[in-house]
Amino acid sequence: MIRLSTKGRYGTRLMVSLAQHYHNRRESIILKKISDEEEISIRYLEQIIIPLKIARLVKSIRGAGGGYILARDPSNIKLREILLALEGACCLVECVDDEDYCDRIKECATYEIWKNASSLLKDYFENTTLQDLVEIADKKNPSVRK
Repeated sequence: MIRLSTKGRYGTRLMVSLAQHYHNRRESIILKKISDEEEISIRYLEQIIIPLKIARLVKSIRGAGGGYILARDPSNIKLREILLALEGACCLVECVDDEDYCDRIKECATYEIWKNASSLLKDYFENTTLQDLVEIADKKNPSVRK
């Protein structure tokens, strides 16, 4: 079974938390608060935030009242961007992303399956925004609006 790593799962939760704060008051938030709310190690969040900053999905705010904030509105951040920053290319097998990886692509029957399934995943992640995830979170926990 192919699975997202903890980095991808926790990083997505981190982004949802930032989106909830952004959506309400566009306030920056410290990682300690997210760590407490999401029950994720602060040390792990400090590692996860780096590729999100490099991908320009989040910004750091220095000084009093500093912390992190989304670089764009949650409706303009695709789940695919988040996963790409944290996990790399979204494909089920290496040959889908790099055709030079395998010499058997032309005669491999399973290649088409992996290619089509990867395409479906990419499309799904491309059409899911961070705002969509915030709305799902709000439905699951309506009283926990941050």
